[in-house]
Amino acid sequence: MTDSFPRIEPLGTAALLVRFAGRLDDAANRACTAFRAALEARGLAGVVETASSLGSVLVRFDGDATALRDALERMLGEADWAAQPAPPHKVWDIPCSYGGTDGPQLEETAEMAGLTPAQAVEALSETRVRVLALGFAPGMPYLGILPEEWDLPRQTGLTPKVPEGALVLAVRQFVLFGTEAPTGWRQVGRTLFGCLDVARPTPIALTPGDEVRFVSVSPEVLREGAAADPHRHGGARWEEVA
Repeated sequence: MTDSFPRIEPLGTAALLVRFAGRLDDAANRACTAFRAALEARGLAGVVETASSLGSVLVRFDGDATALRDALERMLGEADWAAQPAPPHKVWDIPCSYGGTDGPQLEETAEMAGLTPAQAVEALSETRVRVLALGFAPGMPYLGILPEEWDLPRQTGLTPKVPEGALVLAVRQFVLFGTEAPTGWRQVGRTLFGCLDVARPTPIALTPGDEVRFVSVSPEVLREGAAADPHRHGGARWEEVA
């Protein structure tokens, strides 16, 4: 198989995978987001569902695989997808309590990055990251790409359980946990953001391409803001960007 990108690969008998990279890459991820948005707008015959990951776009279909593959090839040739303007998205400020019982591994993570805990909180809370993909659990985002000092390995063992809303870090990415679960990433903070809530008009809050800043607040402010938020956004604020 060729190592050149982008390329189209079969995925079973009812899906094609449009790959833009074989590893985490910012330009490839931007291409995924732009290409998927264009594909959704195009309404190609036979396309049933699309989904994007860190470096590829899944296209599930019901119909002629050859015709769809040809159409996707033509679309790929129409533009430099990594250079396309970002599709409409939201820009979020999500309150986060760093360190202490809300971020029990902040000090360890900061030391690995060559920073004090205070410097780490300042750096992380001022960095705006992008939702790269959703995965692991419904609505659960992978966000990045963080600066190189945060290229930290996963733990060698598992933390048995982190709570819903936990903010964990590894390999230049955040993951915001949408449910209580084990993890091999280090927990640096806690939000009270509900990634998924079927009672909301939009059950899955975040979508690939959204921009997020995890704003540092005290544990008290975090909980007060969440208590006053009926939609389980944890006191977050956002704006639409066309």
